[in-house]
Amino acid sequence: MSGARVLVTGASGFLGGNVVRDLRAHGVEAFAAGRNVEALARVADAAHRVPGALAVLPAVDLPVDAVIHCAALSTPWGAWREFREANIEGTAHVVAFARRNGARRIVHVSSPSIYSAARDRVAIRESQVDEGNRLNGYIRSKIAAERLLQDALRSGVIGELVIVRPRGLIGPGDPSLLPRLLDVHRRIGVPLFHGGRNVIDVTAVENAAAALRLALTEGDPAGGVYNITNDEPRAFRDLLTGLLEQLGLTPRLRPMNRRAAWAAASALEGIFTVLPGRPEPPLTRYTLSTIAFSQTLDISRAKAELGYRPEVSLDEALARVAAHLRAAA
Repeated sequence: MSGARVLVTGASGFLGGNVVRDLRAHGVEAFAAGRNVEALARVADAAHRVPGALAVLPAVDLPVDAVIHCAALSTPWGAWREFREANIEGTAHVVAFARRNGARRIVHVSSPSIYSAARDRVAIRESQVDEGNRLNGYIRSKIAAERLLQDALRSGVIGELVIVRPRGLIGPGDPSLLPRLLDVHRRIGVPLFHGGRNVIDVTAVENAAAALRLALTEGDPAGGVYNITNDEPRAFRDLLTGLLEQLGLTPRLRPMNRRAAWAAASALEGIFTVLPGRPEPPLTRYTLSTIAFSQTLDISRAKAELGYRPEVSLDEALARVAAHLRAAA
């Protein structure tokens, strides 16, 4: 898609910034939209920055060929109104921008969190979604955002739509997944369930960015949905200890019972919901669903229809993260 013009929302964030850099490296004129002006300045010059919240987009005049919608409120805990505003209403603003500016295709970044459940799930296909999943507000909002986009496509408001669900992004500058694990490791030790033998998928952020670039021209334009991972499922314990060893840290692991932990998380959520300010509980059911059970994705459709192949291996991604963390220490 060299020479095309593409707006990237959430470009001041982890994934969005990497997408902008990947597009530019492949000859795409990328416009970076986001709220953090300083972060935007690190990925785009002034002529290619669109500062502000998603709510400003419907009034922006910027003809583009496509939009890659990365912006989202992604957290295991929060008020429903915040998820609704960021992830549902925000997506509606992207649709309005695309319609105003003649964008042919929207590539939407959804989340495999919508597959989350209190059981092992292996080789999950894109269709295996419980539309009524209410494990947390983030999941509800991401399901609703996908539905909004599919409705806009069916009604002709947008011309083409491709949905991508990348699992567990890691890489230098990751603000969430591995830093959360390392923080828990430092404070109390990482909970370990089933001996840490539960198998999970993660994705190097560079691979996710490449998949989104491919989705600009490949894939089913009539609402095709694609799982993305590194295609290297690994036992949770091996993934964690591999990173800790690269950081020179002795693993602190705390064996726990899944059933007891789930009951505790449910109780904590009930308590913290009514506390002033509604702070995040130290343990949530969603967090447990990601670290206590096996969850791997089938990416055969992405391989066949997007031409996706992971370029950065899992070990290389972990090494990059470790080097970044050592440099920042």
